Parts: sequence; C-alpha cells; structure tokens
Amino acid sequence: MSFKVAFIGAGSLVFARTLFADIMSVPEFHDIEVAFTDINPDNLEKTRALCQRDLDANGIPITIQATTDRREAFRNARYIVNCVRIGGLEGFETDIEIPLKYGVDQCVGDTLCTGGIMYGQRVIAALLDFCKDIREVAEPGAIMLNYSNPNAMATWACNKYGKVQTIGLCHGEIHGEQQIAEVLGIPRDELDITCAGINHQTWYIAVKHHGEDMLPKLLPGFEAHEKFREEEKVRIDILKRFGYYSTESNGHLSEYVAWYRKRPDEIKDWINLDNWINGETGGYLRVTREERNWFETDYPKILQEEPKKLDGSQRGNEHCSYIIESLETGRRYRGHFNVMNEGCITNLPYESVVEVPCYVDGNGISVPKVGDLPLGCAAVCSQSIWVQKLAVEAAVHGDAELLKQAALMDPLTGAVCNPPEVWQMIDEMLVAQEQWLPQYGEAIAQAKENLAKGNLIPTKDYHGAVRLREKTPAEVAAEREARVITA
Repeated sequence: MSFKVAFIGAGSLVFARTLFADIMSVPEFHDIEVAFTDINPDNLEKTRALCQRDLDANGIPITIQATTDRREAFRNARYIVNCVRIGGLEGFETDIEIPLKYGVDQCVGDTLCTGGIMYGQRVIAALLDFCKDIREVAEPGAIMLNYSNPNAMATWACNKYGKVQTIGLCHGEIHGEQQIAEVLGIPRDELDITCAGINHQTWYIAVKHHGEDMLPKLLPGFEAHEKFREEEKVRIDILKRFGYYSTESNGHLSEYVAWYRKRPDEIKDWINLDNWINGETGGYLRVTREERNWFETDYPKILQEEPKKLDGSQRGNEHCSYIIESLETGRRYRGHFNVMNEGCITNLPYESVVEVPCYVDGNGISVPKVGDLPLGCAAVCSQSIWVQKLAVEAAVHGDAELLKQAALMDPLTGAVCNPPEVWQMIDEMLVAQEQWLPQYGEAIAQAKENLAKGNLIPTKDYHGAVRLREKTPAEVAAEREARVITA
C-alpha cells in the first residue's frame, strides 16, 4: 500500500512512539511514507531515532522524514495524527496555578473548567493554522486524527471552521470497559458495551452479557470492589445518583461538575492519592513535569532498551491504527470516536461534538443514530456543551466576552467564583498566555489595562486542597525500574 501518515507533536516521545508502533504493526503498512514534525527539534530527533531503530530492528524498509516544517510533513499526507500540546508545560502551569488563586482547584485542567477553556483557546488557534496547511498541501480529503485536548472543542473547531474532516480520539472508554468487566467478573470480550455522550463525559448506557442487562449490577459491583470503591468515589456517586457509570477517571470527572471540588475541606473526601488520576490537585501537571525531567536525564537509558516488536504482539488499544487499517484494508472496526453530532444523539444540540460508537471499513466511517441519552446524563452533557460552544466561538473570533461567559458558565468555576472574579481571572490568564493567543491582541491589551488600574479583587495564597511533592528524576527512574522488575 502507498500512502503517507504525518505525526504532528511527534516530540511527545511516549505517546507518539506508541501510536507509530501500533500503525507499523499492520503488515500491509510496511511500505508507507511517514513524516514526523514538531517545533522542538531536539525532542523530534529523539523520537525519530527511537522509532527508526524500531523499524530497522524489525526489518521494515521505511525511513522516517523528520522536519520542523509542518507543511513539508503534511505534503501529500492522507492521514495527520495530531498530538500537540500548545504552550507546553509553561502554558499548562498557568492553567492550574492562576485559577487556584481564585479557589478553582483542578486535577487535570485540560478538557473543561478554567484550565480546559484556556487550553482550548491556545489549541484552536494553532489547529486552524494546521487545517489551512492540510487543505493546501495534503492529499485531497485528508483526515486528521486528533488526540489533543480539549478534544471536543478542538474537533469541533477543525470540522466547522478548519474544513478538515477531523475525528477526535480518546482512550477513556477503554479503561472504563475494563473496570466494568472486572467488577462483574466477566471477560471483557464477552460483554457488549455501548457508550454515548461527550468526550470525558460519556456514559455506559448499555452493558449486556449474552443478552442480559448488566447495568443493575454495576453499583453493587463497584461498591463491593476493594480498590475501586476507594479510587472512584466521584464516579460511584454519579452512578448512584444518575444510574449510569461515566467513562472518565475520578479526577477528571470531579472537575467537570459543580459538586465535588467547590469546598476545599471536602475535596479530600472524594479523592484518593494512590494515583494522581484519582483527583490530586494539579496531579497531571506534577506527573508531566516529572516525566519531562526524567526523560531529559534518562533518554540514554531508553536507547539501551530492547526495540519495540512491530509484529502485532505489542499493539495497543488506541483507536488510531485500527481506523487507518480499516479504511485502507476494509477490515471492519468498531470504536467510540468524537464526531459532529448532527442528530446522532437526539437530545443533545445538533451542532456539538459527541463521543459515540462508530463503524469503520473500506467505505469510510459510519456513525449510527444513538437516539436520546437518559435525561439526567443529557442534562450533565448539555451544560458542558454550552461551555464548549462559547469557548470554541471565543477562540475562533478572539472574543474575550464570550471567553469570560464560557468560564462563568463552567460548572466548577461558577460554583467557586462570582462574576467579577471570573472577569479578573480571565484577564490575568489572557496576559499570562499572550504568546500563544494571537487572536486576542486587542483583548490582551485591554486586559493589561484592566489589571493596571488597581483596586483588584484580592486573591488567595492557595496551592490546592490535596497536593503532592514533585518527585526527582532519580525517584521516577527508580519507580519505573521497580515496575519493570515486578512485571
């Protein structure tokens, strides 16, 4: 087969290498063209070198094109795999630290809440530039497979304004399916599971085993599970009150709704510190810092590890490679993707991005009609969709008023902050993130003027309800080595 795949954000070593290895695990793809692009030439070269070593060790005659010129990477590409984090750690830190001063305590801050809204402003500005390049130099009809968060906002903007067919991909529903199988004591491949909703707020609306409805068994199963009842308190509480289990992790879910992180003294009651993803304040920022520091000091050790096997034995569950395989070979694949709604979920807005079961084969990507979500689940999703819509329109048009309205309408931000606090907080974040927000030139000048006037609302010296110390590179390396030995 002859076609080209381009990876943007390829300097994200672990994730980009994983996706690349999955694609190379398809035997028919051993003669395709591959391009990597990133704005960081050092990270780009590190990833290229490792992936090229994997190819060479497996006897696959592909030479990876690595370039900081994304148009060259996109040229004649049929698929663009997007993994960028606009603003890197510097921008991410402001997503977490500035809202904390106003009492907004996030675990992740990359999908909704104040951090996710601001991250969306940076990502959408960049992705619309990517889309322009794709339209101009990629193969006609090229598809972008988007892994960048906030996934729904980014996918929405690329489809509506970027005019590039974009499929948003996430692995949240895969992890939850494994949890459900474990609490039911049934192998995953024996369960028929359907998810529907929006990215990171998707619901397991059907779980069947040989035709038997297993939904009534989920709550008692999770409550009886020794590990999950401690780690998934928010998800179990949502299951108890809404009747359906949510795909997203405890920490993610806790910051998308108004109820679990608005009172600092109660946050600890809803989270668990065995893993950051269970709800630790700024947990994802901490581990991302740790991984960056570890990667910079331990890259030579990674080079000494065995190359990845590209014979399919180490292929993962990420949707990306399976979508490309199905489109190119005709082999059928079913997965949950983020797509424009357009009537798929009938009680969510027609113009929104939903995460639903899709089918892929040689004829393309088919999106069946789901119908109505359970009413309570639809209500939770609808609230988030309006925040997303405001944020998307703000990002596309550089409209600071819509941006502030999005933050005000956000469930957790609105539960913690009053309107004057939201307006001041967003002004502060616009100024802090100026270098990544070209569409907000006039608004940032006005924000600087607003902040210079004085008489500002006092903020708090607050660093989060439950925050852990950042590990050193040596500690991270020791933990990784211990996991390898245990495995």
